[in-house]
Amino acid sequence: MSRRAVTLAVASALLLALVIVGALLPVPYVALYPGPTANTLGDNGKGVPLVQIDGRQTYPATGHLNFVTVTYRGGPDARIDLFTALRGWLSKDTAIVPEETIFPKHESQQQVDAENTRQMQDSQENAEAAALQELGIKVPTRVLVNSVQKDKPAAGKLQPNDEITAVNGVKTANVDQVKAQMAKAGVGGRAALEVLRANTPAKVDLTTAKGQDGKPVIGVVLAEDYKFPFKINISVGDIGGPSAGLMFSLSIVDKLTPGPLTGGKFIAGTGTITPEGQVGPIGGIQQKMIAARRAGATVFLTPKDNCAEALGARPGGLRLVRADTLHGAIQSLNALNSGQGAIPACTK
Repeated sequence: MSRRAVTLAVASALLLALVIVGALLPVPYVALYPGPTANTLGDNGKGVPLVQIDGRQTYPATGHLNFVTVTYRGGPDARIDLFTALRGWLSKDTAIVPEETIFPKHESQQQVDAENTRQMQDSQENAEAAALQELGIKVPTRVLVNSVQKDKPAAGKLQPNDEITAVNGVKTANVDQVKAQMAKAGVGGRAALEVLRANTPAKVDLTTAKGQDGKPVIGVVLAEDYKFPFKINISVGDIGGPSAGLMFSLSIVDKLTPGPLTGGKFIAGTGTITPEGQVGPIGGIQQKMIAARRAGATVFLTPKDNCAEALGARPGGLRLVRADTLHGAIQSLNALNSGQGAIPACTK
């Protein structure tokens, strides 16, 4: 063989080896892509309303209030290869992020998926509470036992999901009220609890112990739960995460009030929601906007803290409307429909 032929053969072999290594070499990155989007005013694809309200008058709702999602490829159990990462870096539709951004260290993929499911459940409850309070519908809370600590006064006497309704004769509707009564009892003091266990009243008499901070404790982790005055069911399948909260709240408000909130328009958006109606930032804004525009959205409700990033990646034909609160988002939609009133835009 000539020197030139040998050189070409060696170069080809090296290139082939590089291709094979690139195809097989896993890298600690995750690829994010535009995910499914669903209309919260429609059904879940199986004929069941995505947001269903029972026990309260509802009104017809038209148009779209779509939540958007991000899908991913990769993770500790199925890492992407180097070529996939390189292709993603060159694609405007894909974001390549460090693995720990999605999967914190020392957490398995199954643990992350379980946490996303829990966040979706919490998001739905927060969305329901925010929507009803926006409409002036009172949503009382209750105090539930989340877990019981071993070797503490409550061990063997209280159980998870017990509802604490009173402490030492004082009615309790939130965690702060329970803590206040414990503080009054003092270390070594009496804590006479009235509880509901599986809707059956019971009394539990305890003596407080000294906690690590020196305060009186009985050895339980408490959580607040909402007592909704009627049933709201949100059916989204196996989608997880907290970022659809704003759109769930808007859908509930739309269904409980006369006249379409969208004006028949295709509105999409994202944002976490607190029970007080505050909208919080989310991840994957670029991929979510792409998914929304591909589905036909012309308006995208954007959390304030995502505005700067969204402006740099906004697809053509998509108007960004800044959403700071649920109340503000409703005002913006009303202004879009009427053509009157200020509509806050995203700014850097």
